[in-house]
Amino acid sequence: MDFLATTSRSDLGVFALGLVISGVVGGLIAGMLGVGGGIVIVPILYHVLAGLGFDESLRMHIAVGTSLATIIPTSLSSLRAHAKRGTVDWALLKSWVIPMVAGVAIGTALAAYVNGRTLSLIFGIVALPVAVNMAFGKESWRLAERIPPAPAGWSLPLGIGWLSSMMGIGGGTLGVPTMTLCNFPIHRAVGTAAAFGVIISIPATIGMAIGGWGAPGLPPYSLGYVNLLGFILIAPVSVLMAPAGAHLAHMMDQRRLKLMFALFIAVTAIRMLWDVWG
Repeated sequence: MDFLATTSRSDLGVFALGLVISGVVGGLIAGMLGVGGGIVIVPILYHVLAGLGFDESLRMHIAVGTSLATIIPTSLSSLRAHAKRGTVDWALLKSWVIPMVAGVAIGTALAAYVNGRTLSLIFGIVALPVAVNMAFGKESWRLAERIPPAPAGWSLPLGIGWLSSMMGIGGGTLGVPTMTLCNFPIHRAVGTAAAFGVIISIPATIGMAIGGWGAPGLPPYSLGYVNLLGFILIAPVSVLMAPAGAHLAHMMDQRRLKLMFALFIAVTAIRMLWDVWG
């Protein structure tokens, strides 16, 4: 069914507004907390699409695919900035790139194949511990004294690539806590995770475009599950708002800010799980 033929201009306006809001909030959060905006963009897009009456089988796929596309320019910009500061661990990146790409390939194939309820379930289940770690995590927490060497250590980038591509998020949300729990310095973890975003977002976006090619009921201007209108409206706004978020971060109590954002993620995750099981 042609979305343009069955949707009013007011609904198209709501759709566009929802995309802009996603970019604003995602950019602010990325700037304030140093996490990828995908964990904000995906749930906002999901609920905007639900409000417009999109079929449940499409909502999460479109949200994930479009979010991954918006991560490409922001992660490239972030990587350049961190590389200039010398906070990217290129040796670790070299050893992790192949298993991470393999994880992305697996995750993208599964994301295009499984139904929307399964994607929502995965997002909710993974987002809850992310929220708990953000709210209560301490820098002193350790699971290991160092990152496990290859080949045993390849399970970490494989898992990060797999879950991130299925959730529509960049590498920072899962990569930073994974590395810091292995006694990796926080600044190098953040800088290296910026490269994860590039490794994950580019092949995953291509995969979601191919996986959703020709699917019925897609919004206008879509390449498979990647909505180009969403990319155009979200990505530039997100990049522009990130510096504002960084500025606000210096004006606000970081502990309170993290608690508020953790609450947002937890509520969003619970709402998605409710949609699945309700």
